[in-house]
Amino acid sequence: MRFALISDEHFGPQAYFDGKLRKLTTEAERLTRAFVERMNRHERPDLVINLGDVIEDSTRDADLENYGRFVSALEELDAPRLHVAGNHDQVNLSDDDLRAFWRHSGPLHYSRDFGGVHFVVLRTIEIKDTKVHLPEEQLVWLTRDLERAASPAIVLMHHPASEMDVAGNRWFERAPHICRVAERRKFRSILEASGKVIAVFNGHVHWNHFDVIGGIPYVTLQSLTENIDEDAPGRAAAAHAVCDLDEHRLAVRVAGLEPARYQIELRSSK
Repeated sequence: MRFALISDEHFGPQAYFDGKLRKLTTEAERLTRAFVERMNRHERPDLVINLGDVIEDSTRDADLENYGRFVSALEELDAPRLHVAGNHDQVNLSDDDLRAFWRHSGPLHYSRDFGGVHFVVLRTIEIKDTKVHLPEEQLVWLTRDLERAASPAIVLMHHPASEMDVAGNRWFERAPHICRVAERRKFRSILEASGKVIAVFNGHVHWNHFDVIGGIPYVTLQSLTENIDEDAPGRAAAAHAVCDLDEHRLAVRVAGLEPARYQIELRSSK
């Protein structure tokens, strides 16, 4: 099957960090619609995944409007969608708000089966300036969900659960505690014990990154609107990924101004 991913779109006000323009938020809608057009005309994925941080949080009214603009753009896709909650999405919007935008019922962690693959969506929670939390109830649910899964699994989350070195990252070099999931070791042990997880995908860090831990690849996707220059006027990364999965391998192609390619040979191909 083929699935595509997009992350950290940041619809909303301009975002400065250390006095420099870091997110080209004014480009978010144009880039999202260009992504949709490319998916429909050229890539034709079976599934499209939003890894979270749709908005650059501002006020509740503005956040509702901006998240709605994103969802409206994705309505044009010729493929079903899965959504992940990002930290910016959860500042002013409630769980019920996100459920309504996603047309989803139940918790914001859930699983769905598409094309012979079990997709698991987790809801990480950022406690401001303290840590990124994956609650125990989700870890218990995850263990049971993977036990019941009848097909190989892909795990989707906003924050990373690898041990990536964030030295040189403009956002998290000085704040790794609000980058990586605090419970990541226990989380990874659950994935490894299941023997079913092909890969884990996340956003949040605003760069492309690839780790393999315990035989499982952890793929971090660059932000759609990250300014790859140091300041204004800047150039948006326009990042998105297209993944092709069959019984032998997972091939990941990251498009945009900072392209990358990863190929993962699956155990079943040995």
